[in-house]
Amino acid sequence: MASIIFGPGNMHALSVRLRILAAIGTFHYGPFNRGMQRRWKKPVDSARTRLEGRTRDHRLDKLMVQLRNLKLALAVRELISQRRNEYASLQLLSKWRHEVGLNIEIGAFLKKYPHIFQIYMHPVKRNHCCKITQKMTDLIAEEEAVIRENETNIVQRLKKLLMLSTNGTLNMHALWLVRRELGLPDDYRSSMVPKYPHDLYLESPDTLSLVSRDDELAVAKIEEWRKKEYTEKWLAESETKYAFPINFPTGFKIEKGFREKLKNWQRLPYTKPYEKNDLHPIHNVERIEKRIVGILHELLSLTVEKMIPLERLSHFKRVFAMEVNLRELLLKYPGIFYISTKGSAQTVILRESYSKGCPVEPNPVCDLRRKMLDLILSGCHNVGELESAAWLAEEYDQGSCHELQNNMCQVDTANTILELETDSDSTERSVLRSMEELQYQHFCDSQGKSE
Repeated sequence: MASIIFGPGNMHALSVRLRILAAIGTFHYGPFNRGMQRRWKKPVDSARTRLEGRTRDHRLDKLMVQLRNLKLALAVRELISQRRNEYASLQLLSKWRHEVGLNIEIGAFLKKYPHIFQIYMHPVKRNHCCKITQKMTDLIAEEEAVIRENETNIVQRLKKLLMLSTNGTLNMHALWLVRRELGLPDDYRSSMVPKYPHDLYLESPDTLSLVSRDDELAVAKIEEWRKKEYTEKWLAESETKYAFPINFPTGFKIEKGFREKLKNWQRLPYTKPYEKNDLHPIHNVERIEKRIVGILHELLSLTVEKMIPLERLSHFKRVFAMEVNLRELLLKYPGIFYISTKGSAQTVILRESYSKGCPVEPNPVCDLRRKMLDLILSGCHNVGELESAAWLAEEYDQGSCHELQNNMCQVDTANTILELETDSDSTERSVLRSMEELQYQHFCDSQGKSE
């Protein structure tokens, strides 16, 4: 009997049944598995799971989606501007749409933003072409002019970045990747760096170096906020000397003991970004993390829009001595930084610089980019009004032409009538004159007969 129960066929069927029960999530203990224990799996806690489970800021996410559309429009504009006549056919642009990251047809994308792209029929080739509107062209030219005017501020920004680095050098490729975030012109290497030899110089084709350190610039942006908090809110120096502005997103859950930990962290001293820690090395992990938080805060403060893609931050990890997992570190401080996954890439945003999705302290370059963003947000609005205005102007011109033609016709008719009247008057006069002559001749004949 036992040989039948514990036979190979029955044991195989039992193992198959146990696997099926485990797969569907039900596990019943029986006489043969009474001593078995079900293993409890620990939930995975990683930077990816924390990124997915973080409290989202919907206004900043919406802003990133809008900025992504603006970047795509600027990329298409760059392709069009490379053409000789600054226009391109839709057939040619459709071949290039994957290079700029477009997932839709190029025609549908261009029609979404008529304030930026103008589609027309080529008069000779008779195909649909696209060119940049005058409004967008003026904004881009104005942005380039503002950047040229603020070269001294850009040089100071580069000097501060070089002072943040451990050896006073930066990689030119890393700067090229963040040139738009820093407000640098595209030709900064040839047009700007040689003009300031007392501040910057190229140590090698790939390395930008600092000539001399300027202690007046060695003041972090956060120090202005700390001074304001200390003077206006009458807080103690211990509470503001090493503190950071904290702005949690709406819906953020504060757990028990979190406030006390945050208060202790705000008072924790650390080596500030522009201070060198070679003489006083740090061995405390929390102080090292707080120093990296200060460096990231200063780096984001030096950008134009107070944001930078997370992927491009990795190019500055070694030169700024940030040898940690940046994404995990940024997720630990949701009141200071926010990582948005919307748009084309993960972007780090400085939370204190935005209020309800708008910049708190905009600069001239940021204002111009917001105007470009307004053209994106306008979409097809007001286009019908412009077209109707143009149609009315054309109708008015046509109406005025018709009216002028009618007036000319009336004048011609009046002249004709006058000419006809003049001709009739002259005819009547000649007839009367001839009649008078006949009467006079008849009178003369009668007088002669009577004599």
